[in-house]
Amino acid sequence: MGFWIFMVIMLLLIPGMMLGFGLLFSRRAPKEINYLFGYRTARSMKNQDTWAFAHREMGKRWARLGAICLPLSIVPMLFVIGRDEDTVGTAGYILMILQMIAMIVPIFFTEHQLKIHFDKDGNKIR
Repeated sequence: MGFWIFMVIMLLLIPGMMLGFGLLFSRRAPKEINYLFGYRTARSMKNQDTWAFAHREMGKRWARLGAICLPLSIVPMLFVIGRDEDTVGTAGYILMILQMIAMIVPIFFTEHQLKIHFDKDGNKIR
């Protein structure tokens, strides 16, 4: 049971961070463009407009996906309560892979939105 509890806690970290940072970024991007914290891609770091836009877009997506992934991470683990550590570990491993995919996929959508709304130099198109 102890390993199951540990796995559930670990499974809540990724969606919890996605939800927390998503809410933070959607409301307020880091003030200055930096190389340490925030959504850092070549396109998002062109200027302050692209920086703020990218954080709003990524924040909305991460907040939504984090809120969806939280219950979707707990429910499957309810089916492996009391099972052996290999079964619990395998279920946790599969769920973590799915969570990481959910964390990475929004990058492509955010970059696409940046490409639609800004030219290659970071100037607004629309």
